[in-house]
Amino acid sequence: MSGTKSGGHADDPFQEGGGSLLRQPKAVWATAGASVVAFMGIGLVDPILPSIARGLHASNSQVSLLFTSYFLITAFAMLVTGFVSSRIGGRKTLLAGLALVVVFAALSGMSGSVGELVGFRAGWGLGNALFVSTSLAVIVGAAAGGSAAAILLYESALGLGMACGPLLGAILGDLKWRYPFFGTAVLMAIGFVAITAFLKEQPRPARKTSLLDPLRALGHGGLASAAVAAFFYNYAFFTVLAFTPFVLDMSPYSSGGVFFAWGVLLAVFSVLVAPRLQHRFGSLKVLGGSLLLLAADLLVLGYGDHTTAVVCTVLSGAFIGLNNTVFTELALGVSDAPRPVASAGYNFVRWFAAAAAPFLAPKIEEWTDLHIPFVVAAAAAVAGAGIVAVRRRALTIEAAEPAPRHAAQDGVSAFAN
Repeated sequence: MSGTKSGGHADDPFQEGGGSLLRQPKAVWATAGASVVAFMGIGLVDPILPSIARGLHASNSQVSLLFTSYFLITAFAMLVTGFVSSRIGGRKTLLAGLALVVVFAALSGMSGSVGELVGFRAGWGLGNALFVSTSLAVIVGAAAGGSAAAILLYESALGLGMACGPLLGAILGDLKWRYPFFGTAVLMAIGFVAITAFLKEQPRPARKTSLLDPLRALGHGGLASAAVAAFFYNYAFFTVLAFTPFVLDMSPYSSGGVFFAWGVLLAVFSVLVAPRLQHRFGSLKVLGGSLLLLAADLLVLGYGDHTTAVVCTVLSGAFIGLNNTVFTELALGVSDAPRPVASAGYNFVRWFAAAAAPFLAPKIEEWTDLHIPFVVAAAAAVAGAGIVAVRRRALTIEAAEPAPRHAAQDGVSAFAN
C-alpha cells in the first residue's frame, strides 16, 4: 500500500494550535451535542433486541429489520439531503431532521407490533439522514482549527453516541423496552432547542445540488473506491452491532455494558489513536491493517466461547474506530467534489451494507449455523482491505503533505502528546 498519507491531513489538531479541537463556537458544540444523540439512536436498540423480540412476539430476523429499515431509508435519503440543504439551508435541514426523529422515535415507543416498529424506524432513518449528513458539513464549515479538527470532533460525537446509546438503552430498557425510544425523543427535542438557540443559518452554496450530483460524484475513481471498500467494511461493522447481541444473549444491563466498552474503544481509537497512526504510517496502511485485524477479530468472535465473544466484541470497537476516521477523511478529501456532495454519494453506497447485514446475518445463521455469519463478515472486511490495496493509487491524494515519519525517528512522542 502507498506510503503517502492519503485522505487525511498533515496538521494534527492536537499538536497544532494547542488544543484547537476544544476551542469551538457554541453553534459547533450544539450541533455536535445533537449529533451524539443522533448516533445514540443507532445503537440504542442493541441491548434490548431480545426484549423487543419477546415483547412483540417476533423472531430474531424480524427484530433485526429495525436496523434494515432504518439504514435502507438512510441510504436513499442521502441523495436528497444535499438537494434539500442547498435550497433551505443547513440550519433548517438540521431542524427538520431533528423534528422527524423526535416524532418517529416517540411513535416507535408506542408501537403495537413489530411491523409498526420497523415502519417507524424507517421514518426515524429519514430524519437521521437529514440531520447526520448535514451536521458534518455544518461542523466542518463552522469549526475552528480547520477540517481536520472538525472531522475529529464529528468522530468524537459518533464515538460518544455509539458508546452511550447501548448504555441508555440498557438502563431504560431494563424498565420497559419502550422507554429508550421515548428517551431519545426527549434528548433530540433538547438538541432541537439548542440548535435553534445557538446555530445561525450557514451560507448556502453558490450552486444548488441536484438529486443526481452524489451519483455523478461517484464517477471519480477514488471516491467510488472508498465507497465500495466502505460498503464491505460496513457489512462487517453492522454484523457486530446488530447480530452480536443475539449471540451474547445477555441481560440488557450486561449487553449495554459490553457495547458501552465497545463504544469507548471506538471513540478513543477514532479520535486519539487514528490521527497518530495516520501521521506515522499513512492512511492507507492504517486502513488496510485495521480491516484485516477486524476480520481476524470476527473469526475469533464467531468460533470462541462466550467470554471470548465478549472480549472480541469490545475489541472490535478499536478497529472500527480507526476505520471510521480514515474512511470519513477519504470520502471528504479524495475527490474534487464539494464535501456535502462527496459525503452523500459515499454514504449512499455504504449504508446499503448497514441495511443488508442486520437482515442477512440472522438468515445465514438459520440456513447454516451460528459461526458462518461471522465468517461472511470477516470475508467482507478482507474484501474491503483488498480494494484499498488494489486501488491505492486512486485513493492517494497527491498533496503537499510530508511523508509519514518512521517510528524510529520520533520514538513514542506522537502517542505521548
